[in-house]
Amino acid sequence: MTSNPSITPMGALDPAAPFIHDTVRWLEKAVIGLNLCPFAKGVHVKGQVHYAVALTDNPAAVLERLREELLALQSTPAEVRDTTLLVVPHCLQDFLDFNDFLGEAENLLDTLALDGVLQIASFHPQFQFAGTEVDDVTNCTNRAPYPTLHLLREDSIDRAVEVFPEAEAIFERNMEVLEGLGMAGWQALDVGPQAPRPGTAPADGGRAR
Repeated sequence: MTSNPSITPMGALDPAAPFIHDTVRWLEKAVIGLNLCPFAKGVHVKGQVHYAVALTDNPAAVLERLREELLALQSTPAEVRDTTLLVVPHCLQDFLDFNDFLGEAENLLDTLALDGVLQIASFHPQFQFAGTEVDDVTNCTNRAPYPTLHLLREDSIDRAVEVFPEAEAIFERNMEVLEGLGMAGWQALDVGPQAPRPGTAPADGGRAR
């Protein structure tokens, strides 16, 4: 799946494209650029990352879109779609609300009988580890331009760990990398949202890609 904006049949720019562009930019400059996830580069260069955008301000519509994306990932061969990033630019902007939503997301995995098959990781622009200050740079390990749900295959994680036995040390290494970078260095990466933010979001659970 390409990260370039697509053109609709009416000739209008795909409304999801700016949010996908920002997410790919963050993935390339931060996640891959700082090697925060040593498994990300491989699936990225092979085009096996699927980008989905829920253009809605309704959490229930986000949950429904998550259900669709989980089922789609399960039914698509890994060599075509290994992982999915579901970006939510207009909803769950408050980190506490987002955390509450994650409980519903985990319940959905159980309902779909996908627990142990797929898992959901998460990123949020306001992410904050318990016991840290808001401006603690280590929080940036889990910060993305927009609230984002990362859908992963358990089998893919197991294979990646097999070829990267140091996987358990990733968290500690990332803390060291970001502490060395400092907040000024993180901000210099300029991986925040670039897409224009409309005054109101669609209220119809709109979808893209």
